[in-house]
Amino acid sequence: MDGSLPSAQQPLQLSTNVGGIAHDPVASISAQRVPDPTTELNPEEPSSKPELPSSEVVQTTTADILQEESQPVTASVTEVPVSEWDALRASLRENPHDTEGWNKLVRLAEDSGDLEKIKEAYESLLKMYPNTWSAQIAYLNHFLVPGHFKFAEDHLFTRFLRTSPAVELWKFYLTYIRRINVDPSTRDIVRKAYEFALNHVGQDKDSGEIWSDYIQFLRSGETNSTWEEQQKMDALRKVYHRAVQIPLENVETLWSELETFENNLNRITAKKFLSDLSPSYMQARAVLRQLQRHLGPLFPPPPPSSPSRPYLYLPPKPTFNAAERALVGAWKGYLRWEESNPLEIDEQDRNTFVTRVQGVYRKAVIRMRFFGEIWYMAYVWTNSIGKTEEAINLLKAGIEANPMSFLLNFACAEALELQGNLEEVHKIFERFLEALRRDLDAHEARIVPSATSSTVSTGAMDALGSQSTEIIPANASFTTQTDEKPPQCKELAEKRQEYGLAWTVYMRFARRAEGLKSARTVFAQARRDKWTPWEVYESAAIAEYHLTKDVRTPTRIFEKALETFSDEVDLVAHYLGFLLSINDENNARALFERVIGTFPPDRARPLWERWARHEYQYGDLAAAQKLEKRMAEAYPNDPPIKRFAQRHTYHSTDAIAARDLGVAIVRQSSGTTSSGSWSNSLGRTDTQTSLLASVNTPQPTPTPTAPPTQHKRPSSPDHKRRDSDSHGPAQYKRARATSPPGRDRDRWDGHGSGRKRYNSPTWDRERERDVPPPRRGRDHEEEKAVNVPSVISWFVGTLPGPSAFDGPVFRTDDLMQVFRGAVIPSATSRSRSPPAVPPPRAGGGRPPPDYGPYQGPGGGRRRY
Repeated sequence: MDGSLPSAQQPLQLSTNVGGIAHDPVASISAQRVPDPTTELNPEEPSSKPELPSSEVVQTTTADILQEESQPVTASVTEVPVSEWDALRASLRENPHDTEGWNKLVRLAEDSGDLEKIKEAYESLLKMYPNTWSAQIAYLNHFLVPGHFKFAEDHLFTRFLRTSPAVELWKFYLTYIRRINVDPSTRDIVRKAYEFALNHVGQDKDSGEIWSDYIQFLRSGETNSTWEEQQKMDALRKVYHRAVQIPLENVETLWSELETFENNLNRITAKKFLSDLSPSYMQARAVLRQLQRHLGPLFPPPPPSSPSRPYLYLPPKPTFNAAERALVGAWKGYLRWEESNPLEIDEQDRNTFVTRVQGVYRKAVIRMRFFGEIWYMAYVWTNSIGKTEEAINLLKAGIEANPMSFLLNFACAEALELQGNLEEVHKIFERFLEALRRDLDAHEARIVPSATSSTVSTGAMDALGSQSTEIIPANASFTTQTDEKPPQCKELAEKRQEYGLAWTVYMRFARRAEGLKSARTVFAQARRDKWTPWEVYESAAIAEYHLTKDVRTPTRIFEKALETFSDEVDLVAHYLGFLLSINDENNARALFERVIGTFPPDRARPLWERWARHEYQYGDLAAAQKLEKRMAEAYPNDPPIKRFAQRHTYHSTDAIAARDLGVAIVRQSSGTTSSGSWSNSLGRTDTQTSLLASVNTPQPTPTPTAPPTQHKRPSSPDHKRRDSDSHGPAQYKRARATSPPGRDRDRWDGHGSGRKRYNSPTWDRERERDVPPPRRGRDHEEEKAVNVPSVISWFVGTLPGPSAFDGPVFRTDDLMQVFRGAVIPSATSRSRSPPAVPPPRAGGGRPPPDYGPYQGPGGGRRRY
């Protein structure tokens, strides 16, 4: 089959490449290369940055600077007003994800009537959003006029149809082919165009109109002999048999037409043909219903627009809100469903199955262009069928759409590494790091005021001094990185850590692919980058130690990192842990003593704890007590028993807490085995004991013994997940009035002082996790005034804890999905008179319930 585009000027030939499109019944899903819209949006425009002639010399004095500060600067050259077109183009360069801006740009270009502007607008839009069929059709409409057919056919159709899965674009193409090929001698060109289109999008459920048009085209052909009539009938039968096995929207209509067609020819052969095709047809009908349910939430109706200028749907930049996460989940479910071969296509028709799934993934990456997870799924599936090159091309196209995607960049680097294309891997990492660096610079510019404006505001002498200051480039030296530290911001710090992860993965690749020397070269490049975090130094040091078994090089790397990041407690803790792991106790002690005084106590606690654990396990008792004395001076609020208990623990075994503080008894009474949940059980047991002790009336009171646990079912597996997935501030329960205040703190403090403790052990921290913040003033007085009856107090104390719940768990996502798929009656349907209510039965009571499925406002009609 030919892959070229049929035209009136040149009939199709049975070649493999005509017109720039190679026909392959198994269509490729490799996307077009999309240049970076931020840099290549309009490459034809010259730079507008003014340049100072080299012959001019600017002399600045203190008086001039003072005069410039007191008087506003007036432009010597009259500025040309910027047109709306130019302003919009500049805005789209800064924010290429502005979908409304792109629609406005196209509208301005079309209103101007200038074909060059129209071409520029659509080309720029299609670079940012390739394979957007609505924009492609609108673009083609401007050039399907006399004098421009050649450009539309050779440049636009040839480029758009190669990778487009849009049925609408293929319909538009077939309409164009039939429009320019009206002569009976060109019927073969039209026939090949239909076959070309059906081989690409014939598996789409919306391609039923193309199948019907193709059948009508074949039926309208004239014959001059019995042999030609027989050939015509065979061609029609072949097309019918192909169509009724596909879940098309009009598959039932096509089946009815096939029955009529076969019965008119021969009733005997019709029965045989229809019985052979009936299972495939029934399967296609069943799959169509499932397909409609899957595609319903994936393609919401477009917003209302003018018929002459339809709204161009462009995928927005993801925000990962609840609706977008649900949409991604729906796409993933649909793609997995298509991969499962619901049509049960035989292995001998594997090409048909591959074409179908490729078309589905091609649609997915267009609609969900800025979600890297969808691109990765397409890559994994394409690679699984043995098309490695197409899979890598998918990753490259996904990276062009999402240049800062860690998922796609790392996957592409690994795929190219497996192929041995190491040079291309280096380019992938360099472009990736450059994109992350630009994002960090832009984020810094948003949160940090301009250095120039702050310098000018300080005075004339500061301005003179700033002229002699050298501008620090992004790839500054290691010592420069210490002088100019990026600003402290939580979001910026997270981005910087992710940036360091990219450098770490880059070093891993260089080490395993090219050796340790290449990894050191990459680390040297990272050191000159001002955005490199301390984690990169640590990863380089640990790799050096494990690969060379030499402790001097890792130690030097840690020392260099300490010079640059001297205020990072985590770096010091990791450095200290490394020295202790290699049994270099002298240097570890020297490091601890050197840095412990440079941090305030609230930040230095990890260092104290790490060194204390080492002293407790491997030091003598005098040294441990001396260290505890120093820690008591730094943290005077820590109770002595806490430090003593930590000195006598090993891993997670804490006998003091389990036996002397009652944790083991609480575990037995509550039926729990994990130490992490003992705090809630302890609270319930203590409350129950105190309530039982406060009962003085002669009412029947059960013995305060541990409840039996042998018949208790295990807790719900989603209990912990619900706790961990909850958002927002912790919801504390109101403390019971009869519970003794500070019952848990008395175990540590001895007198219920309630003093704050820092970095208590695990069992201590978990005990306080669910304790509400202390109340003061009026709230505390109101809490004392509460008087709960003794019976109620006893009943509350005997209630089981949350871990005993084993009932059904309703997930919010499932409930929202049910609400989303529910058919709500509209206002128009309510205007009809409701059906009469049947009279009640003679015996009275309510009528029998109707358990039938809800059919929607249309009664028995299905709604899709």
